[in-house]
Amino acid sequence: MISTFFFWTSIGTLIAIVYASIFEWILHKFLMHQPIGSFTYPFKRHALVHHRIFKSDHTYHLIHEKDKVTIPMAWWNGPALVAISSTPFVLASLLAQRWGLLCGAALAISAYYGAYEYMHWCMHLPRKRHVERSGIFFRLNGHHLLHHRYMNRNYNVVLPLADLCFGTLMLRSKVHFKQACGPSVPNVQPKQPALSACAKAH
Repeated sequence: MISTFFFWTSIGTLIAIVYASIFEWILHKFLMHQPIGSFTYPFKRHALVHHRIFKSDHTYHLIHEKDKVTIPMAWWNGPALVAISSTPFVLASLLAQRWGLLCGAALAISAYYGAYEYMHWCMHLPRKRHVERSGIFFRLNGHHLLHHRYMNRNYNVVLPLADLCFGTLMLRSKVHFKQACGPSVPNVQPKQPALSACAKAH
């Protein structure tokens, strides 16, 4: 019975990782970048506030200490999003009577949200942390930098699987622009040679 439980926990974890990428993409594109009727909270907080402060030039990295609070989501967003996104797995577990499915999914979704918040924090507030020296972070940082240049591209922060599947994946800019630079920020300029693309803080 224990082996069966862990089998379904593994299945729930794997399915939830893919599901979380899609959920993140939908949330980011349809709630955080456009108002839904009178429900404008995520749009205002993200598109109108976060993107106004953090652009793709040197302001991609925190400039003013007072703006630090605009990097993460509000504290209650995490529990709310984990609960909402876990709902399909609650129903699936009820129907299949496989509670390992829900346990694995809830763990994966919680970890995904934690990874989102931590990586997003490190991207906009770099401090030469260990994670910032990894190749995965380096590539994801470039992915997110391009989102701050092109807000209709690269909606994923953690796993760009949904961006790949839904046609919003961008690997490089189509035009040269003054981009943020740093040891954990890749060059996302077109492949054609150009003058230095780094945007220096004043």
